[in-house]
Amino acid sequence: MSRGPIDNLNTDDERQPATVADQLAREIKRLRNAADLSQRELASRVGYSRQYVTMTEWEDSNLPSRDMVMAIDSALGANGALIALRDQADNDRKAKRRSRTTSPDTTHEPGGSLSANVFSPFDLASVSSSYAPDSPSAYRVGTSDVEEVREATRRAANTENLRGGGSANTIASQYLYSFAPLLRGKATPGTRRALFEAVGNLSGVAAFTAFDIADFATAEQHSRFALWCAESAESWELRASTLADLARMTAYTDGADNALSLIELAQVRSDRVSATTRAMLSALRAQFLGTLGRTDDTLNEVARSDEHFANSTRGEGPPWMCFYDEAEHLGSTGKALIPVSLARHQIGLAALRIAQAIRQQGEGYPRSRTFSLTRLATLTMRIGDPREAAEIGARAASRAKEFHSQRIRDELQTLTRVSIKHLEIPEVKELYATLTDDQETFEVPV
Repeated sequence: MSRGPIDNLNTDDERQPATVADQLAREIKRLRNAADLSQRELASRVGYSRQYVTMTEWEDSNLPSRDMVMAIDSALGANGALIALRDQADNDRKAKRRSRTTSPDTTHEPGGSLSANVFSPFDLASVSSSYAPDSPSAYRVGTSDVEEVREATRRAANTENLRGGGSANTIASQYLYSFAPLLRGKATPGTRRALFEAVGNLSGVAAFTAFDIADFATAEQHSRFALWCAESAESWELRASTLADLARMTAYTDGADNALSLIELAQVRSDRVSATTRAMLSALRAQFLGTLGRTDDTLNEVARSDEHFANSTRGEGPPWMCFYDEAEHLGSTGKALIPVSLARHQIGLAALRIAQAIRQQGEGYPRSRTFSLTRLATLTMRIGDPREAAEIGARAASRAKEFHSQRIRDELQTLTRVSIKHLEIPEVKELYATLTDDQETFEVPV
């Protein structure tokens, strides 16, 4: 993990005033210590992994989800004080984001004077300097260089699909820092645009591998660079894909409401992206709407995603959208429908799509299949046949051991929690024992 406690050379008098988010982190740590609880003990009480409890106590870090803060507030007897701090920090962040989007910022980019898109939620100024030298290079970039970047991206993405974010993160980051300096080289306008897209796509893969192992700071840094590349190349496709990935990460760390804002930002001028990309964006928007309990809107957005996908043609989109095939579409929209299934107590709404996705997810996407198996098992355990859920969950647990993925581990923890009420059933009890015994197996080192 790149984010965490570090030695600070500044004195207390020299430090900047703490943000509300920092105050929240300090208060969680203070109350935990006052309760004489270790981070692992608190994690056990609130039902989250130790890594996430640890990160809630880090200053200058991502804001923990409201659900998690509510659980910690209850466990530590804070009587709503932590929730209030979290809400205040969230409001402060939203205010800063609004001020950024209303204050256009220009950025000097290599080979041109393009402006950072005023709709971007990030400060893109000088973001490239940490990846490539500021001074131009005499190296002339050609199409062979672009193809080399694309091939490196394919290798990193394949490693992630087969093993999860652990080893893939190392590979993708090494490739990224190796190829990013090419952006300072000389190239024709067409080659330059292709290069920015290729490097931006590689940075997006590196971001998601970092996210998969819960290295959120690195994930956001790489995502910002990918967005900068998209803006520099004037690539609406890469911009939409990068914002979609940022929305996925935000949903995981900061909640569906903030993620919804990002995905709607990604849909700006969706007429300029392929039908495949539009289908992916609508499927994600449906997921966030479902999480927020907006069931009718979720159903409408899933129908819109289905329509876009029906109008898509294989190979029409950019190379990085090749992952969004029928299996991925079924899995994504099935995930979006899980809250609707739960709200209406109709398991088939989501389960039929997820089961079909599992059947179609090929050997090249074992991680996607593991996610689908885990989600189907959890849904079935909640409103279906617990014995069937136990069988599906056992398959997911067996496959999960192949990956270094914090997100898979968290999905399995959810399955563990919902299994508790059915422990009188032998098959469920056996699954529960497997999941709890294997907890350290799925541990991603901090």
